[in-house]
Amino acid sequence: MKYKHLFFDLDHTLWDFEANSRQTLLELYTDLQLDQRGIHDFDLFHRNYLVHNDKLWDRYRNGYIKVDELRWKRMWLALLDFKIADEPLARDMGLRFLDLLPTRKLLFPYTIEILNYLQSKSYQLHMITNGFEKTQYGKLKSSGLEHYFGAVITSEGSNSLKPHKEIFDYAFQKTGASPEESIMIGDSIDVDILGAVNAGIDQVHVNHLNKEIELVKGDKPTYTVFSLRELEGIF
Repeated sequence: MKYKHLFFDLDHTLWDFEANSRQTLLELYTDLQLDQRGIHDFDLFHRNYLVHNDKLWDRYRNGYIKVDELRWKRMWLALLDFKIADEPLARDMGLRFLDLLPTRKLLFPYTIEILNYLQSKSYQLHMITNGFEKTQYGKLKSSGLEHYFGAVITSEGSNSLKPHKEIFDYAFQKTGASPEESIMIGDSIDVDILGAVNAGIDQVHVNHLNKEIELVKGDKPTYTVFSLRELEGIF
């Protein structure tokens, strides 16, 4: 068995971030009666939120903004698109969102089955996630994934972020894994796959959305799958 340690990403790979995030935002939209504040199209509000969230995460990953700014600014910018300049509301939404999001349970198809399969084959399963400690542990607990993973390495806990090599070095140190026997399994080319390349380990690109396969530093990912079930063909 070439690989012993399998490092999974969480959001967009196992835990369906888009669906869970949409559910959470819809609850806030209803509870705070945002339709009466002039946001008549929830789907448009949600789409705008995702665009702002992605841009702010990019800025956070590159060290331009701090985490607190990310948490409320994504709400602030989404509200501003509808001419609502209400900072207290944006901050309140940011806090409520982080409280509610980790309680969501929607996973990608075959998540539990593939984790059971990999455990039955005696692989060591770990997680490397660019998330906040409390939030990511909450998601794992609520969705029933907690007991599958030996070590859960978050960007907050490791003081680094994928795709930086340091978060992987921290993960190797914490798990006792060597790069030769490790592989990263994640959805993002720019974050998971590039990070694994930077750390000198093999990668599985989980391409749920069937996007055109991008090269990383001139190379294709070691493996690409379009569903979690296909991991059985690799492991």
